[in-house]
Order: sequence, then structure tokens, then C-alpha cells
Amino acid sequence: MAAPKQPTSNSFKKLQGFLRSRMGQAIADYGMITEGDRVMVCVSGGKDSHTLLDILRHLQRHAPIHFDLLAVNLDQKQPGFPAHVLPEYFEAIGVPYRIVEQDTYSTVKRVIPEGKTMCGLCSRLRRGVLYRVAAEEGATKIALGHHRDDMIETLFLNMFHGGRLKAMPPKLLTDDRRHIVIRPLAYCPEADIARYARYREFPIIPCTLCGSQANLQRAQIKDMLQTWERQWPGRTETLFRSLQNVAPSQLADPALFDFSGLESARIAPSDEDAMGTDLEVEFNPAMALFEGGLPPLAGTGGRDR
Repeated sequence: MAAPKQPTSNSFKKLQGFLRSRMGQAIADYGMITEGDRVMVCVSGGKDSHTLLDILRHLQRHAPIHFDLLAVNLDQKQPGFPAHVLPEYFEAIGVPYRIVEQDTYSTVKRVIPEGKTMCGLCSRLRRGVLYRVAAEEGATKIALGHHRDDMIETLFLNMFHGGRLKAMPPKLLTDDRRHIVIRPLAYCPEADIARYARYREFPIIPCTLCGSQANLQRAQIKDMLQTWERQWPGRTETLFRSLQNVAPSQLADPALFDFSGLESARIAPSDEDAMGTDLEVEFNPAMALFEGGLPPLAGTGGRDR
């Protein structure tokens, strides 16, 4: 297998520069990679993980720090999985790699009823195997291919189906505190990653476990976000920025903000305040509207409906 194409068109160079810049900025903003790190790059064979590895290799050559890369693929023994593709690709581009064979597919098929979403269990099993491999390989960071759109979709999934204001962090310390997971594509839009993968002609391997399931909750969220983006271009980027501008005092989680302690932080009124000094009250049209009553809805003639 030959190494991927390196197009020379201006449009590709502009896209490549954009993604490299975005990834480099995310790595810098969250301190994802530091001097001497051994980064285990999880490569499933999809467009995202291919792009992740490709740009990380570029940054490795040009970054002011030294870090090592190890590409790891988990062969989950899905029927028809082309086991030869990724080893041949890794050999062609000259990256150190390890192929891990673990039959999680049979476990998922046995445990999950037909027609139910397999993604949750599949992800947990895969994560457990990758954490074990990271420990065996002495990896200091585990790099995953989740991008900006994945993070926004996860935010809405948790809100709509879990009742939690929770997304997918760019950098994560695992529950056992043994591993640090990084997502260098956190600032990269999925559409640009897809374009980049088409330009480079990566050997894409589709996921037949979850990709074949229709009407997944994540797919529904994705459709919703894409509709918004078509109607209001830039909406997804604005949503992502909201994850970086959180105001705990304007939410309702008492574990996140000490609402009950606000009395102790309150400044006591001064003597002048107590005497009732004349204050100039700013006119507020909204308050005037409420004081005067709301106007009737158009077409109702003022009648109650």
C-alpha cells in the first residue's frame, strides 16, 4: 500500500493549514502534549482518526518539543473487518504501531438485544482494552479522534437523554487517575475533516457495528445541528464557544456554585441607602410594557384564546 496522496491545490493547502492551526491551538490551550510524551494514537480506520494521526505526525516533525507517537488499532473481530489494511498503511507511512486483537464484537452482540444501540457498550469495552494497552506501552497520553461536532452532539445527548449539562472535554484524567486522554481535534469541524480525508484518500474502514444502526440518538442530534447550521451558519461554532464560557452562578447546580452562601457575600446597605436617597431610575421599556399589560397577539383582536 502506498502512502496517502499529498495534493498540491491551493484549496487543499488552505484546508490543511486551517486544520493544522486548529489542532496546534487546541494542544497549546489545554497543554495536551508536553516534552517527552509518548502519545498513543487510537486509529479505528475512520476519517477522524486518520486525520488525527496525519496531522500529529506533521506537528511531531515541526513542534519545538520532542514527543513520540504510537498508532494503535483495536481489531474487534467484526465480520468482514479488513485486518490487513491498517498494518499495511502504518508500514507505508513509517509510523510505529501495534494491532490489538480482542473480540468485543461477540460480547456486544450477545449482551445487547437486537435493534438496540450497541455504541455505549462497544465504547466501554474498547476503552477498557485501550487503557490496558496504554499501560503496557508506557503511553503518557491517549489521543482520540473526537472533533468539535462530537463534543457538541454529546452535550445535547446528555441534556436531552441524561438530564446533565455535560459534554466531552478536550483533556481528561481517567477515573482511576492512571491515564490522560486528549482530543487534539477539539477545535476542528467535522465537515473540514471529511474534506481533508477525501483529499488525502486515506484507506477508510467503515464501522459496521454502529454505522449500520438506523435512528441512533446521536444521528438524530447530528441532523438537528446540521439543520441549524444550514439555517444559521456559524451556529455550531457559537455552541462550542459556550462550552468555553461557563457561568456557574447563572445555572442551578448547588454543587457547582454556593447559592446558600450568597448572604455572607452580600454587602450590607449603607446608612445613606437606609435613609432612602433619591435615585435616578433608568427607564426600562420591557418593564413599562409589563406594567401596562401585553399588547394583543396579531390577528386575535384582543380576545382570549
